[in-house]
Parts: sequence; structure tokens; C-alpha cells
Amino acid sequence: MEITNKPHTKGTKQLFSNKLLEKITRTHIAVPLVFFSMISIGLLYHGFQHSFITLVSTVLLFMAGFLTFTLVEYLMHRFLFHFPIKTDHAAKFTYTIHGVHHDYPKDKDRLAMPIPLSALLSVGFFFFFKFLLGSLVFAFLPGFLMGYATYLWIHYMVHAFDPPKNFWKTLWTNHAIHHYKNPEKAFGVSSPLWDIIFRTMP
Repeated sequence: MEITNKPHTKGTKQLFSNKLLEKITRTHIAVPLVFFSMISIGLLYHGFQHSFITLVSTVLLFMAGFLTFTLVEYLMHRFLFHFPIKTDHAAKFTYTIHGVHHDYPKDKDRLAMPIPLSALLSVGFFFFFKFLLGSLVFAFLPGFLMGYATYLWIHYMVHAFDPPKNFWKTLWTNHAIHHYKNPEKAFGVSSPLWDIIFRTMP
């Protein structure tokens, strides 16, 4: 159950014998994109309605939240999804949350985290950022969530479509290296920024 660089080009794999659990692991990409976009709009609307945020603070905090997500994306991918496997339980956990994606990278139903789990994590991030930022969370968290939505869309595109013939091709190239050549490099999907900073660029 180790993460390898020898993926299947087609197909999928059943993770659970329980039909409900198996269904929960599969998510159409449109569902989280719409869900988190609506949540972000709702948070911004609430913040403006109650004068928690201003236009200038919203722009700055939204950008800060977006950038923060790219760091969280990098750290989770590198240290959670690819953490060293020492036990059978750790191997099963790693394979379930990420290894199966490396084995079947073309499985479009497993390119996004299941909504129940991602929604629960979002609630946790809301209270964490609210503790740090107070009412400014209503501008910061939307940026963070839209960073996640952007990551999801880019991740979907690099697996579902051919690379474009422009500078965006770098994202396709980096992620292809991560999947097909060296899974210990190029952890950033939506941006190469943190791979450059932490020297994990291919």
C-alpha cells in the first residue's frame, strides 16, 4: 500500500465493502466547488451585513487567506499524505486518503475530498481562525476556502485535461513529475511557491 510512481492509467478501486462508505469516498468535482463558493459568499455577506469587515480589509484578508491555504495544501500533501509508513494501520490510512489516488490518478471521482469530511474540517478552521482573528474571519476564511476551491479545480484539470500551451503548463508538468517520476517532489498543486521556498521542486 505504499505510494508509488507506477499508477494505473485507467480504472478505479473499491476501498470499502460498505456501500455507503464507498459512495462517500466519491465526489463529483462540481459539488465542492459550488458548496465552498456558496459558503464563502455567505461568510462575506454576513461580515458586511454586521460591519465586521470593510472593502479594503476584505481584499487584503481574502488574499491572505488564499495564500495561507496554498501553504496548508503544501504541508498537508507533504507531511500528512506522504508521511513515513511504519505500521499496517498507517499504511491503510495513507492509502485510503491519498495512496489510492496515486494508484488511480485518472479516477475523476476521487480528485476531491468527500464533502462531509471537508465541511467538518472547514468548521474547525472557522473556529481556529476566529480565535486568532476575531470577526475578521469573515474575510479571511472565504479566501482560504476559495484557495481550496482553486486547488480542487486545478487538480481536476491537470488529471482530466491535456496541458495548455502556455505558462500554466508548469502546473501540469510539476504534478506529472510528482505522480509518475518522484512522489517526494512537487507537493504544491495550485502553486509551485512553497516547493521553491522549501526546496522540493523537481
